[in-house]
Amino acid sequence: MDRLAGKAALVTGASSGIGRAVCLELVRRGARVAALARRTDRLADVARVSGGAAVPVECDVTRAESVRAAVDSVVERFSRLDVVLANAGFGVGRTVERLEVEDFRRQFETNFFGVLHTLYATLPALKASHGVFAVTGSVSGYLAGPGHVAYATSKYALRALAEGLRGELAPAGVAVVLISPGYVVSEISQVDRFGRFRPEYRSSVPDWLRMPADRAAEKIVTAIARRRREAVITTHGRLAVFIARHLPRTTAFLLARAGRPRSPARRP
Repeated sequence: MDRLAGKAALVTGASSGIGRAVCLELVRRGARVAALARRTDRLADVARVSGGAAVPVECDVTRAESVRAAVDSVVERFSRLDVVLANAGFGVGRTVERLEVEDFRRQFETNFFGVLHTLYATLPALKASHGVFAVTGSVSGYLAGPGHVAYATSKYALRALAEGLRGELAPAGVAVVLISPGYVVSEISQVDRFGRFRPEYRSSVPDWLRMPADRAAEKIVTAIARRRREAVITTHGRLAVFIARHLPRTTAFLLARAGRPRSPARRP
């Protein structure tokens, strides 16, 4: 029997991408799942695909009262909470000179403070169950590439949060798992810097480099079930993190080259 069978799980940012795929993988492994997000139409589809096993709950992680109300309803329904994946997030993709302070603030409201709202709302239930609090960080929590500084900064902060929380919550029997994905198929590139979904936007990352969300979800859920400290998802992601950790000068060189403007092509 899968160790997640019968467990009660909650996933934020569950309407698409990694969050949606994780919800369906948890259901496949026998867990009871609450799928939280703002887009209720997308949540209804998650519930439909799961055969009704995933419970849709409207929630805006940037509003503490919305998160508390959503979590209270889930705990009341399931009578407990064993697994939480704080996954909601989006990416601001512009150079710092083209951004304003409010862009950074908006990025942190979802990517960082949304995780904190989720933590505070779910922690009593997780302490009671000696459960798992998982956070969706990013390989960008190790590498701040040009044009993605706002996003990377929020993910660096999440990595620090997870590392510090791990020691604080261990005495209470709560495991903290940091999920650091590389390129995974999702809608993150179709969300603008204001957090609005833009279906006309397309990812600049080639398809062959992006891991399908369902494969990523299998690895993520396995890491959660095993209460691992961290799971870096995708081969290229693990390579990037290895270089960042062990070859800092090489990392600095590569990032500096990535930030240089390209010379115009010469005519023959």
